[in-house]
Amino acid sequence: MFRASPKAEVFVFMESILTIPKQIQVKTQMKSNLYFTTRSVYVYNDDILKLKNVKDNSIDLMITSPPYNLDIKYNSHDDKISYQAYLDFTKEWLSKCYDLAKDDGRFCLNIPLDKNKGGQQSVCADITTIAKEVGWQYHSTIIWNEGNISRRTAWGSWLSASAPYVIAPVEVILILYKKFWKKQHYGKSDIKKEEFMEWTSGVWTFSGESKKRICHPAPFPVELPRRCIKLFSYANDVILDPFLGSGSTLLACIDTKRKGIGVDIDKEYCALAKRRILNHIAQYKFPFKD
Repeated sequence: MFRASPKAEVFVFMESILTIPKQIQVKTQMKSNLYFTTRSVYVYNDDILKLKNVKDNSIDLMITSPPYNLDIKYNSHDDKISYQAYLDFTKEWLSKCYDLAKDDGRFCLNIPLDKNKGGQQSVCADITTIAKEVGWQYHSTIIWNEGNISRRTAWGSWLSASAPYVIAPVEVILILYKKFWKKQHYGKSDIKKEEFMEWTSGVWTFSGESKKRICHPAPFPVELPRRCIKLFSYANDVILDPFLGSGSTLLACIDTKRKGIGVDIDKEYCALAKRRILNHIAQYKFPFKD
């Protein structure tokens, strides 16, 4: 009896959640916004708001760190707009992601707790409110103790109660879900006992990523999506990062044997993600390399 190859089986599964033009079903073609693919991950050079290649109600888990509106010098995004415009943009892409998620789909959203550049703003609280308005259900918040502001110089009124600045050296990972927190289908969990016990604590401590080493203005470490993937998804689930950047989420997908989709509006960042993915596969000699 004929049996399809493992590679063919993976493609048939991914085809069920992706809308892929016939001319690119075997190899990447630059005529499409599918920039690059391996057997398990897809990189799209596209705007998440305009993305048509991923079907609604198809994503098990989303993980991303969106633009923070802190005037970071991205290639293709204006990161210095009014705070209201930033919140309006946030509502648009959160709505798009809501449509893409399965009914038991989850979202791990890495954002600032707050900010004071350009005026104090309660970023986490505001984005949480918007997410709930869109339809996302709130589950919990993880505090990421990144410790990246130890050399800060913005003290406000030094040694005075006049106008001191209080800055927490943390970011947050907002945990959301669409309709059902309990998974509606059975799958295999691959998390270890020690990992589960440590990561179900609401405070995670690990270092951030080096901008210089990764060559991206705002990378996050692979450890962040790796933990989220193992804690909140089953093996072989489909993971989406709508702001792929340097590609860390897809590296974590490869490590954990998940199917990954990354979207980024900037072609140079797609190229960076591709290089990192290929280097990662070559370095660790994963068995599902093309």
